[in-house]
Amino acid sequence: MMKENKILALKYRPQNFKDLIGQEIVAETISNAVKLNKTPNAYLLTGIRGVGKTTTARLIAKLLNCENYLKNKIECNSNNTCQTCKEISQSNHIDVLEMDAASKTGIDDVRELIENSKYRPTSSKFKIFIIDEVHMLSKQAFNGLLKTLEEPPPSLKFILATTEVRKIPVTILSRCQRFDLKRIDFEILFSHIKNIAKKENGKISDDALKIITRASEGSARDAISLLDRALIGSGTKNDKEITELDIREILGIADKGKLLDLIKEVLNGNEKDAINQLRDLIKAGLDAKIFLNDILEIFYLLGRSINLGKLEKDLSISEVEANAINEYSKNLKMNDIAIFWQLTLKTIDDLKIVSNENLTLEMYLMQLIHLKKIDENYSSDVTVPQETEVKKTVNINNDVILKDKKFYPKTTNQIKNTEQIKTKILKEPENKSEIKVQIKNFEQLLQIVNEKKEVELKYDLERNLKLVSFNNGKIEIGFNEKLNKNFIKTLTEKLHLWTGDRWIISLSKKQGDKTLMEKNKENKESMIKNFNQSNLAKDFFSFFPDAKLTEIDEDDND
Repeated sequence: MMKENKILALKYRPQNFKDLIGQEIVAETISNAVKLNKTPNAYLLTGIRGVGKTTTARLIAKLLNCENYLKNKIECNSNNTCQTCKEISQSNHIDVLEMDAASKTGIDDVRELIENSKYRPTSSKFKIFIIDEVHMLSKQAFNGLLKTLEEPPPSLKFILATTEVRKIPVTILSRCQRFDLKRIDFEILFSHIKNIAKKENGKISDDALKIITRASEGSARDAISLLDRALIGSGTKNDKEITELDIREILGIADKGKLLDLIKEVLNGNEKDAINQLRDLIKAGLDAKIFLNDILEIFYLLGRSINLGKLEKDLSISEVEANAINEYSKNLKMNDIAIFWQLTLKTIDDLKIVSNENLTLEMYLMQLIHLKKIDENYSSDVTVPQETEVKKTVNINNDVILKDKKFYPKTTNQIKNTEQIKTKILKEPENKSEIKVQIKNFEQLLQIVNEKKEVELKYDLERNLKLVSFNNGKIEIGFNEKLNKNFIKTLTEKLHLWTGDRWIISLSKKQGDKTLMEKNKENKESMIKNFNQSNLAKDFFSFFPDAKLTEIDEDDND
């Protein structure tokens, strides 16, 4: 009889909590609850695909019904497994029912489940219902479960598993003990699939395993399935080792070294070479969405290098790649990375609309190069020779403003989107002494906004702005939906125009101070309250008992 060869994802499925990788806290909490006999009526397991939700549900069922544990307080292992645990592992135990909510979504299916719950378990301590993809149940089905979930029979346990916990009604969530299974860390998952490859006598390089680990995005099942695919697809003929290049060809992933070379050409403005390199990658079977996500990862690493200093070698990036990123980041600013990032995200959306992916990617590279050239042209002020006669306002190539003997980059209109750049000429005031002003605090900002008669800005500053901090060149504000959607853009432009400096206006998670209008209202209420408690007010109201003070006028002369 031919021996059945299981796929690796099933062959190496955890059989006890000690085998469950990356979820140690969840495993320990559940095990302790069973040992203390403080198990909930219903468990809810959430997390992305392949992190162990269904496996954990079966492990809970095993631990609750394990014959060895109930008799001797010893958990089953690979050498000593009771009949109950064997049957649960094979999904054929009579008291452990697994239901796929994706295919049984209606109230009738739940009614059948509830009817079965009335009967005591046949051969085990608990009857256990495992409902996978529970978010797929209908509203009526959820309502049908409510009473049974809250007050089930003593011998009944529910274990619910889902990838979409937000779709589950709050009434169900409140009746369950929730456990969130996190993505598995890169190092843990890498070590896990390396051990599996070793057990399977698969010759595969560490770099190839790193590619598989990154592609799995923290999912153990995905990582093991990709490893299985690599071992079967590439084979081990003539003791050939599976390399990083083999894995990239299998998955349609571009070589990161080639991607870095492509980014280098983009940053150097070599449009022709960049397009040729892209076409070579496309011929090699490049997947457009994976390519753009890999580019996003490079932009992230460049931003990390800019903000946090040089990258060091770790499992997710080689030393050569780290050195290249550190070198490229020297001539970049964070605002460049921010614009590149947004353009990349937009291009990912464009792939859903444009039928020809290759044209979309080529246009994307051309836009990147165009944006980089603009930044290089405007990155610094260029002093004009003293003998040059300077007119009031001169527009150079519709992009650079010559003013006060200096070239200024056009910044009055920020890039509305990554498809267009608008130009606008800054007019120099008649009085040159008004070109630059100093704004050191919020009160000075309000004063100049009032002087410049910027009515819309004044309205937002007084009524909708919740200030967190105000420093020279940087304003931090709390999020407020009432703010005009163009407020940050408009204020940034005006501050640059008035002060000659670039200002950073950022949104903060902090609540922020009260608005100026709210403060004024509180002050008036406080003044009215203090006046009402004064002797003068008491005398006045004794003569006019129906009178009511609604406002106090402050007179600076008093």
